[in-house]
Amino acid sequence: MTNQQSAEQLLELATKAGAEAAEVLESQSLSRPVFFEANRLKQLETAQAEGIALRLWRDGRPGLAVAYGPVELQILVDRAIALSQLNEPETIELGTGEKVVYPDRGVSVPAEQLVNWGKEAIAIVREAYPESLCTAELDCEIESTRLLNTRGLDSSHTDTTLSGYLSAELVRGEDFLNIWEGETERGTLDLNTSARRVLQRLEWAKDNVAPPTGRVPVLFTAKAADLLWGTVCAALNGKQVLEGASPWNDRLGQQVTSPLVTLSQQPDIGPYSCPFDDEGTPTRAIVFINSGVLQLFYTDRTTGRALGSGTTGNGFRPGLGSYPTPSLFNVLIKPGSLSLIDLIAQLDDGIVVDQMLGGSAGISGDFSINVDLGYRVKKGQIVGRIKDTMVAGNVYSVLKQLVELGGDSEWNGSCHTPSLIVEGLSVIGKN
Repeated sequence: MTNQQSAEQLLELATKAGAEAAEVLESQSLSRPVFFEANRLKQLETAQAEGIALRLWRDGRPGLAVAYGPVELQILVDRAIALSQLNEPETIELGTGEKVVYPDRGVSVPAEQLVNWGKEAIAIVREAYPESLCTAELDCEIESTRLLNTRGLDSSHTDTTLSGYLSAELVRGEDFLNIWEGETERGTLDLNTSARRVLQRLEWAKDNVAPPTGRVPVLFTAKAADLLWGTVCAALNGKQVLEGASPWNDRLGQQVTSPLVTLSQQPDIGPYSCPFDDEGTPTRAIVFINSGVLQLFYTDRTTGRALGSGTTGNGFRPGLGSYPTPSLFNVLIKPGSLSLIDLIAQLDDGIVVDQMLGGSAGISGDFSINVDLGYRVKKGQIVGRIKDTMVAGNVYSVLKQLVELGGDSEWNGSCHTPSLIVEGLSVIGKN
């Protein structure tokens, strides 16, 4: 952090102002994005941000104040005190501990390397499709977080994440096609693999064909499967359980999905690893669904106390200006063993959904999505691209009718998911 003393001074000033307890969250980020447009390098940027948030309780009432960049510490304390008087008293939820500096994760990569990776990936696509227009964005982001409070807790960590995105556009008369792929990793990027995936999908999309209609098997690629897992993660949220919104409120220990589904949180794996949450609780590996059986809901300190389960180390802030709330990170779906091609070979007559317009089913699980990029499969072979097609169903019903999970897991946001085949969805399209 740029000013190591600010946090300690804030805690001292808050205590002098009458706060019974206080915590400070410091955040600093540095990113160096590289942009390509229309096959050429467009620009290089450097973006830096830092902020500090003070949360305190005076007379049991919580107050939160945030500042970005240089700040007058006393003004921040006064603002938090003033805001606390507008809130109702609550139980003070603070962790205890000592000073812990966790090892840095990831390796920084210079902008020149990002540029080279982008050029190589675009060249792969254009060698096969010289008429394509490629867009790419690569970034190396370094984030530092420090959390300390008046109960002795002082935890900090720094992580470096690499991300790459590549898209190719083709215009064929009145037919417009846009295909994208991306990845997020630590240490190194393999955007060439993303380029080869784009080429494969361009090949599959050469011909437009009519979609099947009615109830047919649907294969969601790893890129599209987040439609399903987003709803599952919402149903596992302890806050949704408290509010009676989760359909799994009273289903602990019961079968809620196909036995093929095992969903866990792994804090030490992948680019979204995190040693502690925004309440200072050390994160831990947790299996939430084991072979389809619901094991646990995830919680922050407040929600865990209300449920009687305690915190699972999942109290995160959507932003510095927000209070902690239950949030999942580093979600892993246990994969199967089949490749994407092997999964396709299992379909006699169905569709593959690869990109969607819209995409969130919400806690109800009901969804109706337009297929942005999809393909028809006949007798185990892709025969062409489908257009003007809609897929509808319910996530909870679909996951009980899961046919197969692939072995091609990849990161889709902070969810590591394979491709999968489901039944029971309604497909509507134009011939």
